Amino acid sequence: MLTNRSNILLTLWVILFFTGSCSQYDKAIKSDDVDFKFEKAFHFYNKGSYVKSSALFDQLAPLIRGTQKADSVYYFQAMTYYNLNDFIIAGHYFKNFVSIYQNSPLAEDATYMEAYCYYMQSPRPELDQTSTYQALTSLQLFMIRYPNNKHKEECRELIKELNEKLMEKDFVGAQLYYNIDNYKAAITAFNSCLTNYPDSKFREEIMFYLLKSKYLLAVNSISLKQTERFQDTVDEYYAFKTEYPSSKNIKEAENIYIEASKHINETE
Repeated sequence: MLTNRSNILLTLWVILFFTGSCSQYDKAIKSDDVDFKFEKAFHFYNKGSYVKSSALFDQLAPLIRGTQKADSVYYFQAMTYYNLNDFIIAGHYFKNFVSIYQNSPLAEDATYMEAYCYYMQSPRPELDQTSTYQALTSLQLFMIRYPNNKHKEECRELIKELNEKLMEKDFVGAQLYYNIDNYKAAITAFNSCLTNYPDSKFREEIMFYLLKSKYLLAVNSISLKQTERFQDTVDEYYAFKTEYPSSKNIKEAENIYIEASKHINETE
C-alpha cells in the first residue's frame, strides 16, 4: 500500500518537474525580456538541455548584438551545437566568433574549438581529407597565436594523429600502384611518403614496399635498364637493413638482395 502510494507520488513529482521545466522553456521562448531569455538559455545549457539552450541562444544572438553579453551568447551558441555533435555548424560559429571578437577573453578557447570541430569532421583515411587539412592548418595557427595555451600537449597529439591519417591515405595510394604492378609510380609514391612523413609509424612497411617495388621494376625492365635498377635495389636493401636489422621482413629482403646481386654479377 505504502509502496504504491510512494510510486504515485514519485510519478507525480516527475510529471510536475518536467511540466515546470517545459513551462519555463515555453515562457523563455515566447518572452520579449532579453535578460530572462539570457538567464534561461544558460540555465538549460548548464543542465545539459542543449536543444532548448540552442533555441534560446539562436533567439538571443541578434537581440544582444553590440552589448557586453554578445560574446558570451555567441560563444555558447557555438558550444551548444558542439555538444549536439553538429560540428559543421559549431565550427562555423566558432570561426565567426574569432573573426568578430578577437579581443574577447573567450577568443583563445573559440580558436581552439574551431580547430577541434574540423578535427571531429576528419573522416577515415580513404575518404576526402579536406577537413583534415583544415584541422591541421587551424591547429598550427592556434599554436602560433597562443604558444603557451592550455591545450598545447593535446594539440601536438592531434596534429600527429592528423598527419598519420594523411600519411596513411598516401600509403594506401602507393600500395594501390604496387598492387596493379605500376612499380615506377609506386616508387615515386612510397618515396613521397618517406619525404613528407619521415617519422611515420608505417615507415618500416613503406621502406620494405619500396625495396620490393624497385626489385620488381628491375625484373620487368628491358635489359638495357636492368643493371642500374638492380643496383638501386641493392642500395635500397642496405638502407632498409641499416634502419631495421631485426625487421620481420628481413629474410625476404635478404632474398631480394641475393637475386638483385646475382643479376648484377651476371652482367659484369
